[in-house]
Amino acid sequence: MPSFDVVSEVEKFELKNAVDQANREIMTRFDFRSTDSKIDINDKEILLSTGSDFQIKQMQDILNTKLVKRGIDIDCLKPDEIEPVGSRVKLKIAVLEGLDADISRKIVKHLKQSKMKIQSAIQGEQVRVSGKKRDDLQRAMQEIKEMNLGMPVQFTNFRD
Repeated sequence: MPSFDVVSEVEKFELKNAVDQANREIMTRFDFRSTDSKIDINDKEILLSTGSDFQIKQMQDILNTKLVKRGIDIDCLKPDEIEPVGSRVKLKIAVLEGLDADISRKIVKHLKQSKMKIQSAIQGEQVRVSGKKRDDLQRAMQEIKEMNLGMPVQFTNFRD
């Protein structure tokens, strides 16, 4: 029985490469000279730190540009508020991965209402969709793409 998984993942090496490129651009730009501006990346978080609010917004724009060029959808980023720390400012950006329970339920509900001959089940941070015909699964993929979920989704593990 054909099936596929609906997931929301970010390629870690592409994310790291985009952050490295953004750091290189920041270090070479004249308006960031002697400001000790930098972008750090953890497992699920990006941290921007610099001297002023204006510069942190510029850094965020540079980072977003590099991410888009690397093929990473910026909808998977959730920035917090800009917080002052002494004479510097910091911005934490959370990297969202995995489908949360609300989005998973929304996908399953939408697929059931579409009256297609498919089954969908929530499995942790992904949704497994299976059906008898490959055409039904391709229509389900199209339906999910057209939904406004607020985060990027990918289709993996397609089995025929």
